[in-house]
Amino acid sequence: MGEVIDDTILQLIGIDKRFGGITALERMNFELKRGEIHAICGENGAGKSTLMKIVTGAYQPDNGKIILNGEDTSIKNPLDSFSKGIAIIYQETSLFEEMTVLENIFINRELEKKIGPVSLLDYKAMKSAMMSIMQKLNISIPFNVKIKNLGMAQKQMIEIAKALVFKSKILILDEPTASLTQNEVDILFSIIRDLKTNGISVAYISHRLEEIFSLCDRVTVIRDGHYISTRDTAKTNKNELVADMVGRNINNYFPKIEVDRGSETLIVAGLGDRKLLHNINFNAKKGEILGFAGLVGSGRTELALALCGITGFTDGNIILNGKTRRFSNYHEALQNGVVYVSEDRTKYGITTRMSVKNNIVLPQLKNVSNMGIFDIRKEYSVAEQMKNDLDIKTPNTDFIVVNLSGGNQQKVSLGKALALNPKLLILDEPTRGVDVNAKAEIHGIIGKMAATGLTILLISSELPELIGMCDRIYVMKEGTIVGSFEREDFSQEGILKIALDTKTKEKESV
Repeated sequence: MGEVIDDTILQLIGIDKRFGGITALERMNFELKRGEIHAICGENGAGKSTLMKIVTGAYQPDNGKIILNGEDTSIKNPLDSFSKGIAIIYQETSLFEEMTVLENIFINRELEKKIGPVSLLDYKAMKSAMMSIMQKLNISIPFNVKIKNLGMAQKQMIEIAKALVFKSKILILDEPTASLTQNEVDILFSIIRDLKTNGISVAYISHRLEEIFSLCDRVTVIRDGHYISTRDTAKTNKNELVADMVGRNINNYFPKIEVDRGSETLIVAGLGDRKLLHNINFNAKKGEILGFAGLVGSGRTELALALCGITGFTDGNIILNGKTRRFSNYHEALQNGVVYVSEDRTKYGITTRMSVKNNIVLPQLKNVSNMGIFDIRKEYSVAEQMKNDLDIKTPNTDFIVVNLSGGNQQKVSLGKALALNPKLLILDEPTRGVDVNAKAEIHGIIGKMAATGLTILLISSELPELIGMCDRIYVMKEGTIVGSFEREDFSQEGILKIALDTKTKEKESV
């Protein structure tokens, strides 16, 4: 990266950042042009978040230059960054749930008017400024609705509107589509493209390479805190980016192992909860990876929670290994070999402030105890086996989980489940928020688990993942199963057609 050029709005040159003895960034470079959508990608722990926190003033660099609008500058804190026209929108929005849209947009930056010596809030001016931006973004959200009543996509639109009301010229989006439906993603992409047309520069952080090629002009790859490459998306491909990200080629993203399926582990007949779920029928066999596709809100997670006793069901039956079961709580499900891995690993999967070892044995303290006395050697043995089996990249099993990368945190969550020796494993979005290398590793783990005869229900919003890993796929819509596919009939188009078809009638799958 050479001299600053006229169309460059932001340039980072030789940025270093260390935390104690750990180097997070070393001689990092990044360049963002005016009116450009520029992707930043890399594995979990590569340094993307640290780099963006330097751009937004949350961290101060140890060395290097930040050049904004052609001038050498320093960014003292997030408020300073915002005042300089830089705004960031995180995956989890920073809006106040009990406040209205208007209040959130203008919080700490309220417009005022003078009436004699008294200053009052100028609601008319704030509404006018907000409506002007909303019209440009083609968004229709009432200004007086509380944030808690909005969906995730609408919250992100409010974050964008908030940035544009105060004339931000650089917008940083951090994994913005992680919780969105495909329709919401399409709307967001349309807004981002409009921003580009209006001269706004967008730094787009994502693990989803398909999105990068669909939306972005250029992509910069970061690995282990180092700048690796910047490429035009039109002149590169997925394999080149992945090789840049992990330092080697990945030849098989979905290492599916062909397994002879055995007898039926699970039969579900007419299951319903009189809320969302109704008349659900399916079966799953030993050694089978059974996929569940559908849009957000289709009932896939609700089905998983009902099966394993977390919420339960009112209608129908489940037959597990030949016996009719109805679990009154999750503990009963665990005792019968049914284990659920949540899509939200930090909320329901792992305790981030505990060690790898403590997390893995937490659900089975009785199994690592003798006569009620905790057996440290048993705990160590169980944790070490999971560390080795899943290739959890940690200095040791005493390492605190919060300090691991997202992919390795997910492996800990899987290890916690597998250490229970389940008969039926329900995986809800098992690769959400992890990088492409970790995804391939987790896919390999899932394939090996199925090869041992374990029955796996795999819920995923990523159709390539379902198509690459599953033996069969059921499609859910509005709380029931509306279609099923055998492996030889898999196609993204066919699955999406059923998931999106408003005329689809309820079907029973066996």
